[in-house]
Amino acid sequence: MMKRFGLIGFPLTHSFSKKYYDSKIAEEQIPDVQYELFPIPAIEAFPRLVADDSLLMGVNVTIPYKIAVMDYLDHLSPEARAIDAVNCIRIERPHRGNTVLTGYNTDVFGFMESLKPLLRSSHRKALVLGNGGAAKAVTYALTLLGIPYTTVSRKPAEGQYSYNQLDSIIMASHTLIINTTPLGTYPAVEGCPDIPYQHIGSEHLLYDLVYNPAETTFLKRGAARGASVKNGLEMLELQAERNWEIWNGH
Repeated sequence: MMKRFGLIGFPLTHSFSKKYYDSKIAEEQIPDVQYELFPIPAIEAFPRLVADDSLLMGVNVTIPYKIAVMDYLDHLSPEARAIDAVNCIRIERPHRGNTVLTGYNTDVFGFMESLKPLLRSSHRKALVLGNGGAAKAVTYALTLLGIPYTTVSRKPAEGQYSYNQLDSIIMASHTLIINTTPLGTYPAVEGCPDIPYQHIGSEHLLYDLVYNPAETTFLKRGAARGASVKNGLEMLELQAERNWEIWNGH
């Protein structure tokens, strides 16, 4: 039986997901599966998309609908509920005309499984740069891993640092630094988070959710100080594989 998966968002100009799944379907010679882009200009169009396409068994969700789509779902996984954002939906059709929609956030899995092999005993505390949607997935994963963290944003607030508060003492005690901001993404590749790089050393691990370019300025400056570095490509690939498992009932 033919199955269709896809991506909802707006606009959908460049899509990692489409390239990844088209390549997977071709390389693994998976029959009767398609992956399509569904650029819907309003989230209100989502129920009609699901109702009209009986072959649609799962979708990825990208901006601006990761929160808004939750109003249309029957169930949420624990991490999607905690983070308040969905990037993967499984569509089950148990009876004719009936649908059951379950929302997940597989960014948590992707980040956690990508980070785990890099962790050393010295990585006891983390700084999470940025406080948007991506940061929520990262902080949830850090909680599951038992790693205390503090968020860093441009403005000081209770329980978080501002960039200009970061000093040698904070940097020395927070040896895991994760960039969840878009700073340094192509084409603005010169950009990077405004942290005191002179206080980074070989005990630090810098993780950047950005993957284009492969080595951002943030990672380059960390590596120049002897830090271990990792970009976000593997995280994306791992979450894509997790989506596939969810859609196909594993």
